[in-house]
Amino acid sequence: MFGLYITHPQVRIDPAIPVPQWGLSDLGRDRATRAATRPWVKRLTRIVCSAEVKAIETAEILARAAGISFETVEAMHENDRSATGFLKPDAFEQAADWFFAHPNESYHGWERAADAQARIVSGVDAILGDHDPAAPIAFVGHGGVGTLLRCHLLEIPISRSHDQLPGGGNLYAFSLADRRIACDWTPIEDWKGIEP
Repeated sequence: MFGLYITHPQVRIDPAIPVPQWGLSDLGRDRATRAATRPWVKRLTRIVCSAEVKAIETAEILARAAGISFETVEAMHENDRSATGFLKPDAFEQAADWFFAHPNESYHGWERAADAQARIVSGVDAILGDHDPAAPIAFVGHGGVGTLLRCHLLEIPISRSHDQLPGGGNLYAFSLADRRIACDWTPIEDWKGIEP
């Protein structure tokens, strides 16, 4: 059966609010709502999400459509970038490039990519450790740590070349039996699912 890593779609950017408290924008909410109409959502038996607002809002939409509840796990948060505060888009992209290119170093006080990867992998492993591998599960989180998890599952070095598509709101699937990646990053509203 399949597991999914889903990233929240577009957010309402507000430099006056800490990034973990940003919510979905109208576009992000619309995309999550469209994704919730896809047949694969109704197959989910469990949804686990980051405790950041944008991830919770995405999980709420998917859980409502699946007819299940969701649970939050603090350790699934995005890489900690609080040391620099809000960065304008161009500066953020440069910082993110550096973050992935130097996984064992900290970008101006950010959590190191190697540490963020260890955290997300440990969190997912702990959840899957007692999860029924016949029951589809979705992890709802963030692009940075989602990419770090993807690199781990692919057994390749950390690299931004495996980052999600622009805009967020993407997913990849992996087999719960052997944790092998089953599809590339795909927009959540476009994914067709995996045959039972």
